[in-house]
Amino acid sequence: MSRVVVTDIEGTTSSIRFVHEVLFPYARQALPAFVRARGKDAEVRRWLDRAAMDVGGVVSDDCLVELLQNWIDEDRKHVALKALQGMIWEAGYRGGAFRAHIYADAAARLRDWHAAGVPLFVYSSGSVAAQRLFFGHTEAGDLLDLFSGFFDTEIGAKRERNAYAHIARAIDTGPSDLLFLSDVVEELDAAREAGLSTVLVDRLEDYPQPRTGAAANRHPRVTSFDAIDVAA
Repeated sequence: MSRVVVTDIEGTTSSIRFVHEVLFPYARQALPAFVRARGKDAEVRRWLDRAAMDVGGVVSDDCLVELLQNWIDEDRKHVALKALQGMIWEAGYRGGAFRAHIYADAAARLRDWHAAGVPLFVYSSGSVAAQRLFFGHTEAGDLLDLFSGFFDTEIGAKRERNAYAHIARAIDTGPSDLLFLSDVVEELDAAREAGLSTVLVDRLEDYPQPRTGAAANRHPRVTSFDAIDVAA
């Protein structure tokens, strides 16, 4: 029983397929026009320059577009890529090009927990801006108001224990009062090392081969949010 829930998105509240088959291709296709149109905007330039630093500093925008597209193909967790993707996805969400997938059990339990007074937070490799867009435009409606806050990898890498300690301090809550939900065992390992409670969300739609026994590494395993017990 935990007082605060921190949840991942991809593979946890929502399908991995949506991210890889809808969001990533949309950003990849839109990148060239986006950089041509907004490459001189201060915030866009900041992140383009941040990406350029990884390949030696001075790089043409055409080369940066190719670099970023390669990073999308590799699913690289680079903070600059995530920020730029978030800006691109905003246009897609607001224009109605797509709605964010969310599992029905996740939407229902998040609403129930919020109504019961359980503080809800998100920790995802996607930028905070992208997370807010995601939950503001889901197939189950606007869920943004359910959450008390959002964290991305600027607070730390998801497989490092310090990130979870930083989150606990940011929330001003003891680590033992936090429950972290994720589909990635290595992330759960790091959270447990920091003192958080953990649950492995092992959905058949995303992981056809169930991860039980040693594969779950002693994390409680569920296949649906309906099996997760939390308390305010």
